[in-house]
Order: sequence, then C-alpha cells, then structure tokens
Amino acid sequence: MNRAVALLEPAPAGCGPALPAAGAPRPLRRAIYETVRAGGRVSRAEVAKALDVSPASVTALTSDLIAAGHLLETEGPAPAPARRGRPPVALAVRPGAARVAGLRMSDESWSAVALDMGGAVLGEARRAAPPGRMDADTVEEAAAALLADLGRAARVGPEGFASVGVGLPGMVDHPGGAVAWSPLLLRRDLPLADLLGRRLGAPVLLENDAQAATLAELWFGAGRFAADFAVVTIENGLGMGLVAGNRLTRGGGGLGLELGHTKVQLDGALCRCGRRGCLEAYVADYALAREAETALVGGSRAGAVGADLLDRLHAEAKAGHPAAASIFRRAGRYMALALSNVALLFDPAKIILSGERMRYDQLHSDEVIEEMRRLLIDSGRPPPPVEIHAWGGSVWARGAAALALQHVTEAATG
Repeated sequence: MNRAVALLEPAPAGCGPALPAAGAPRPLRRAIYETVRAGGRVSRAEVAKALDVSPASVTALTSDLIAAGHLLETEGPAPAPARRGRPPVALAVRPGAARVAGLRMSDESWSAVALDMGGAVLGEARRAAPPGRMDADTVEEAAAALLADLGRAARVGPEGFASVGVGLPGMVDHPGGAVAWSPLLLRRDLPLADLLGRRLGAPVLLENDAQAATLAELWFGAGRFAADFAVVTIENGLGMGLVAGNRLTRGGGGLGLELGHTKVQLDGALCRCGRRGCLEAYVADYALAREAETALVGGSRAGAVGADLLDRLHAEAKAGHPAAASIFRRAGRYMALALSNVALLFDPAKIILSGERMRYDQLHSDEVIEEMRRLLIDSGRPPPPVEIHAWGGSVWARGAAALALQHVTEAATG
C-alpha cells in the first residue's frame, strides 16, 4: 500500500528547510547562517560547497557572524578510523542568541512552545481555550497568560522572547497581520498581530494553523528534504498547506488553500463558516460529533461531549457498532475525495496527513487511500504517496514558532 505511518520525534541535528527556496535569492550572510542551522554542525568548506561560493567569502562572513554572536565554532565529526589528527572545526548556530515562542489557538485548548535559535525545545505550556467566540480583550488576556506559563516552563523572563508566532484557524492575512475570519473570533478583519504585539512586548507573526503545521513539517519534519509536498490536517476543521519549490504557498492574497471550505455538495450540511456544503462539514470534529449525538448519545450514553464523545464513537466503530461505523465510513469517503482533489490540483510529490485526529484511523485507512486512487485520473504514473504523521499537539505550536525563528533570523542576518 502506498502509505506510511510515522511517530515523529524531535529533529536529530539541525532545523529549517535543508533545500534552498526556488526563486528567492537570499543575502549571502543569511544563506550561510541558514545552511549552518540546517546542518547542525557544518564546516566552512561544506558551506562554501553547498552555496557554490568561494571559501574566502564564507570565511569572511562567518567571522562576522561569530563576532556578532550568531554562530560559534565547535568540534566537527570525529575523523575516520583510517585518519589521524584532531576533529575538524565546524560551525554551529549559537542557540542562546535569542529565544522565540509559538502559540496555537484552537476550539479546545491553546498550546505554546519555546525554542532556541537552533530549534531545540526549551519548554511547553497548554491551557484550556476560552469558551465561545472571543473578543479582542479575551484573546489578549488568554495569550498573555499562556505566554507567562511558557516563560516559567522555559525559564525565560517576561520580555525574553525575541518574537512570537501565532497560529489559529480561519482566513489569516500573514503579511498584513490580520485575521479576515476565524471561527474563534467575534470580529472580522481583526489586526491581531498589532494587538498581541503590544500586549506581549514582542513582534508577533500570524499564520493559519494548517499552514503552521506545514511549516512544522518543513522546518522539523518530513518536509525538510522535500521540495514539493502538501499537508492536510484534521481536527476541529479541515486544513491544508502546500510547499512548492521549498517555499510555503499562501496564494495571491495570502488567504488561499482553504481546502475545508471547498464545496462538495450544493445545499449540503451547514458549515461553521455559515455556508453549506463545505468539505469540513462532513469530515471535521464537529461534523462527526453532530452525527455521533444521534448514534450514541441518543441511546444510553447521554452526557458524553466533545473529544470524549468522538473517542467513544471511534471505540464503538472499531467494535462494530453499525451506526458509528457508518459515520466514519462516510467521513472517510469525503476524505478520499479531498485527497484526490489535492493530488489532481497540485500534483504534490507526497501528501502528509497531520493532526491529533490521526488516531481515528478510519479517516486514513487502506480503504480511504484506495478510494483516493480510484478517483484519480489514470495517468500511468503512481499517485502521490500518503504519509501519516502522529506529532501530537505540539506540531501546531512548533510551526508557529518557526515563523518567529525566521523573523529573528532575517533581522539578525540582513
């Protein structure tokens, strides 16, 4: 079967995209820094070879980066047994040069992670989400409280984070720092980056949460060495991110790739965006819960709500409960439709399924993948492989933190 399941652990050495982004020339100073960070420990000769520049240029700029406190010299890999002598000198990122934070907001809980400049996790924090849709004051208060928790966990002072990345569901204008619409917020077109930046005392970068999960794959996961891939996430909504030419794609207006709100049925089920027939209205948490209340709660299981209800639905489906099994079977068919559309529209080298709901294996079973294959045009070539990555809840916050890492990197390296 053309699929794989992996439980991801922290990246062993280095972080960030290991391949240069297509069509995006970088200042050489920044390119050197990012090459060292991606490799973990890299010699000057290896940097010069990777960037196809003269060793003299690398030597001059690395000396500048070391003097500025961004890089340091360290011992390189041990020489081969057949060789003698001391290990060569290598370059590495100075991890304590700055610390960044990533926050992820969702319907159920908010999570946060602190990273050093080498991408190592310094601490994590989590809080229950504020109830209902939030006004700006509520968002600010909850974000400030979570960041304070994170600072204590990571032993970072109140103003110790150089930048903060924030991921949340909805239509997020990343360049403009505004949220056009989110199921979490009362107000549309909220300038959230400015509001949070003033409250948190650090530059704030916003991103759609599925895009943040895609950044996590690009910086820390299976996408580090892949130039073209798609990420599809399933949780309270259905999201998507796309990397093309080793760069995250956001669309012309910065609000694209809303896979969950593509229409699959005219006058269909009501979506939380207010429209009918959206894909996520048949696959996401609230879609499953809506039917689970009839299949289970309507019987002898009154009182089960939220994730508890979905976990019980999953257990009943695995045990052969006809109604519960039919709910997941129907959702799985819509998931197959979504994956086939992603493959046909974007032709990614691979599709990565991510999110905490990956534990509901009926949504990515062999039957779902086979259904996806049947919906594709027979081109004579194999369809894109589908990989399932069980990150747990930290994936979203780590992706948001990657935004902050990139922001600090650009400020430090020009």
